[in-house]
Amino acid sequence: MLACWFGVDRSTITRAIGEVRPLLATLGCTIATGVRLRTLAEVVDHLGASGQTGIIDGTEIRVRRPAAGRKDREKFISGKNKQNAVKAMVLTDASGKLLFCSPAQPASCADITHARQLGLVKHLTKGPAVEILADGGYQGLGAQTGGRVVTPPHRKFKKNPPDWYEEIYERQRKAHSSRRIRVEHGIAHLKNCRALARHHGRREHMSDTIQAIAGLLSHQQTATRGVRQPR
Repeated sequence: MLACWFGVDRSTITRAIGEVRPLLATLGCTIATGVRLRTLAEVVDHLGASGQTGIIDGTEIRVRRPAAGRKDREKFISGKNKQNAVKAMVLTDASGKLLFCSPAQPASCADITHARQLGLVKHLTKGPAVEILADGGYQGLGAQTGGRVVTPPHRKFKKNPPDWYEEIYERQRKAHSSRRIRVEHGIAHLKNCRALARHHGRREHMSDTIQAIAGLLSHQQTATRGVRQPR
């Protein structure tokens, strides 16, 4: 369609997309006019300087199944959804604004393992004191980061819990869930793009694609919030 509009060959559009995609991926997420965050370390420093709370979560994007006999074919099978997918870690602020989106990993990689591979523990322990909210998939990072990663409370009684404890546990769990729900909203906005609802292209381009879309979405969010509403 683009080739018809511009009166060029389809291969020309394909080559242009291949050149533009990685450029957009390296721009990072926009937090203000002319100010972008490109690395996880910059995001942690931004949260520490602004005193904001960050929220992290992993999201999966379905991809085509690797051909039979290809090496590491089973790595893309998600343990949660039992589907072929890739996974990315998304970090937002308390309002749900995108601050960081990681490169894609095969979906068999656990959320906590992916966070460690990205250097989250190192950045939090050596960086400013910030609060990062996470779900149960990141339990264990709190002890490694000096309490900077906050996860849902552990269930102390696995069998026959007393009524008073069950009431307290549910109250704490719901309070934590209501604080971190904004990251789900940020992921939902990210997946409004059809390419991230289910990716039919090459898996090798997924990291650039998801980071490019995250950068464009954050730029749109910043521009929208900067518009003054008439009184």
